[in-house]
Amino acid sequence: MTEYSHGSYAIKSFIAGGVAGCAAKTTTAPLDRFKILLQVHHDKYKTFGVWRGLSAVIKYEGFRGLYKGNGAMMVRIYPYAAVQFFSYEQYKKLTQPYFSQHTHLNKLVSGSMAGITAVLFTYPLDLVRTRLAFQVDEVRYKGISHAITSIVRTEGGLFALYRGLFPTILGMIPYAGIAFYTYEVTKAFMLKKMFCTKYSLDNSGTIVLTIPANLCCGGLAGAVAQSCSYPLDVARRTMQLAKMEDHYRLSLTSTIRYIFVHYGIIQGFYRGLSINFYRAIPQVAVSFTAYDFLKQVLKISKPL
Repeated sequence: MTEYSHGSYAIKSFIAGGVAGCAAKTTTAPLDRFKILLQVHHDKYKTFGVWRGLSAVIKYEGFRGLYKGNGAMMVRIYPYAAVQFFSYEQYKKLTQPYFSQHTHLNKLVSGSMAGITAVLFTYPLDLVRTRLAFQVDEVRYKGISHAITSIVRTEGGLFALYRGLFPTILGMIPYAGIAFYTYEVTKAFMLKKMFCTKYSLDNSGTIVLTIPANLCCGGLAGAVAQSCSYPLDVARRTMQLAKMEDHYRLSLTSTIRYIFVHYGIIQGFYRGLSINFYRAIPQVAVSFTAYDFLKQVLKISKPL
């Protein structure tokens, strides 16, 4: 491979990952927003189930309320997904010599490293998006730039933009690793059995899965990964709102203690899990499927 072709592959992989991430997040944005409101026990919505809750959001805030904070999410998710997918491909190639006899472990480690890399690049926008999504009656932040400048000015400088980073990374290690691992292993099994396969769109002769089969593999990956990492996601969201709600805590240990004492294990650490399944399964399914499809369209379905 020439340096130019390597650079071209990197750019196309970056584009495919970013577009796939945006498509996936837009698909499930209303569920994602209501999940945040459930996780942090918002007074107006804490008694509602999924579908009644979504109806209540429309009633109180209008249809646009379902997508509150989604602008910040799109600004964040494009670089996040682009970095995650691209770095996964790179980490998988770099770590392959160390896991030559354990290729599945290679996928697990590479997925975790890719998730951490993406988080470090884009975390401040995730915090801002959570703050914007939490607003219902009181509008403290007028938009992305106003939220960033307000947080930096009133909450302790740039460090405040990384509040909740530690539990995010802790949660990302199993989440991204298991998601990529489950997807790759399931896809490899179906390709080996030649189940629901076809030739790639780029005419390279590569055998790929059909879109429905890809969606099934991605959905399974999302369900397994979310089940393993959800409690840390709850702690992360709660920490991100520490300065908006006086009773929320700043450190991971005090946040976990607070959630456990006040809400218990099920209502505390797994509140919103059902809506998270509604959200995570199609989101991860669309993300992986769109990425694989765009790789075919951009003629990079064969890795370097």
